[in-house]
Amino acid sequence: MGSLLAIAYPRGVQVLGESEWRERTAAHEARVDSATAAHLARRRDHRPHPVEDFLFTYYSFTPGQLRRWHPGAGSALSGAAVAPHTGWRFYAVEDDVVGVDAEAFTTARGDTLRFVRELLVNTAGRPARFGCFGLHEWAMVYRLDPSEMRHSAWPLRLGVAGTDAVVESHQVACSHFDAYRFFTPAAAPLNALTPTRESQPEHEQPGCLHAGMDLYKWAHKLVPAVSSELVMDCFELAHEIRALDMRAAPYDLRELGYEPVRIETTEGKAEYAAAQRAFSVRGQALRARLVDAVDVALAAAPGAVHR
Repeated sequence: MGSLLAIAYPRGVQVLGESEWRERTAAHEARVDSATAAHLARRRDHRPHPVEDFLFTYYSFTPGQLRRWHPGAGSALSGAAVAPHTGWRFYAVEDDVVGVDAEAFTTARGDTLRFVRELLVNTAGRPARFGCFGLHEWAMVYRLDPSEMRHSAWPLRLGVAGTDAVVESHQVACSHFDAYRFFTPAAAPLNALTPTRESQPEHEQPGCLHAGMDLYKWAHKLVPAVSSELVMDCFELAHEIRALDMRAAPYDLRELGYEPVRIETTEGKAEYAAAQRAFSVRGQALRARLVDAVDVALAAAPGAVHR
């Protein structure tokens, strides 16, 4: 494993005093506890939730993993003897300082780091598009029997025929592979694009709600090189986007407190696009921070040129 302080990060290693990292740990744990309490209570009672469960089922990071605080690559903690990080994977100790062993992390996860960086940079560099109106959720139920739908316990606002008519009267233009792959067989040929996993870096654009939610996926995949504060910023954005995603979906979720965004109307389209624009701005800022974190970690890769 690489030596913690021997790695010449572009910005140097910031060593946090024990009181500071303990404060940041406590603040992070309180933030996560607040964000996950309702989900954990429902899970104990075996009560599914069609909106919020997505953040803990589609994305693989558990509440326990989310709660574990990491300072991120380029930072280290004094008081290694009392810091729990000393026993965690991808951490190294030198004297009484413990921090992310970025060299070991990049050796193990270099391909992931480089893929994520390429995807984020490419996505950030494209013009944002705001004309999809959330039709991917409608395409996921197009011409399905209600019993086959993912959220079959919840009614369709417009019924089966009305839902199908919305799909047929619009141009479906989903650019995100992980949404497109859930289209029904009847809906897939209606999409203006044919995204694939291989072409993902070529198709994703910053206006896409799923690309915004996936910032959380990329952040947690890069732990511990990414700080937990950044992971939580991405989680909170994903949480808000998910709510819009399902409010614009064909399901009637008013019983849960989700007022529909009626994208089948002119007013609903405008409401959706305005929210999408705001999320895109926030997502672009988070993309830049994630790329920066990746670059700090990649600076420690074997053979990298250090400054």
